[in-house]
Amino acid sequence: MKTITTGDLTVLRPSIQAFALLSTGLLSGAFGYGAVNVAYAFRVVPLDVRFTFHTALMQVNGVVMQTTMALAILSSIVLAVVSRRLPRLLAAGAAVLALTSFLVTRFGNVPINGLIKRWAVGPVPADHAAILQRWETFHVVRTSAAFVAFLLVIVVVVAGDRLMKSRTGPVPAV
Repeated sequence: MKTITTGDLTVLRPSIQAFALLSTGLLSGAFGYGAVNVAYAFRVVPLDVRFTFHTALMQVNGVVMQTTMALAILSSIVLAVVSRRLPRLLAAGAAVLALTSFLVTRFGNVPINGLIKRWAVGPVPADHAAILQRWETFHVVRTSAAFVAFLLVIVVVVAGDRLMKSRTGPVPAV
């Protein structure tokens, strides 16, 4: 059985680039749509409607978004492996940002989603507005991280070869 080497992955570089673009773009787009459209809708409907819809949405989003985040992280890591120099650092940065998006979701948004699920069928605490604002803040952080990860992957794919060539020699003394 043949072992896969970095050289073998380099042959797959166009496919890896496409997959990294797709996964980070989907993540950024999904979170962006939520930030612009869904969060706005949440703010203008009655609380009981918001809580019911939020709970239903999170049942579907749990699997879909975790899968998308995992694919964005993994594809960015593989892109870093097949890249060199500055593009490697940028792709690694994209992976770290996608991971940040996951961690903010898991430890910021998800616990609040659990509270919202209880509020949909029970009493709503007096400080619910502050908790909902905290959820929106976490959402802005994870959306921003996903968006910058996508931008970094775009830079690697579009300008990666030029970035590798521009850093080939020693830095001249000033």
